Amino acid sequence: MTKAELVDAVAKSAKISKVAAGVAVDATFDSIGKAIKKSKRFQVPGFGTFTVRSRKARQGRNPQTGAVINIKASRSVGFKPAPVLKKGL
Repeated sequence: MTKAELVDAVAKSAKISKVAAGVAVDATFDSIGKAIKKSKRFQVPGFGTFTVRSRKARQGRNPQTGAVINIKASRSVGFKPAPVLKKGL
């Protein structure tokens, strides 16, 4: 699903304009991003949990040359679905 499809679905289910739905979707994801940055976790009951995950530094390979490169440690966002969502898949 693309963002445009999400906005259309929200507008249709909430019976609001696409512009208002777009603003609501943007505000929702902005708030989720801020919550994850602040508390390192964001949970939606019945849907799942977003958490900050740390990756260790490691060695990789350049796919074009095969040369060994060093990949820095980094952080990313992980998602763990709630049992209700997982069961419905």
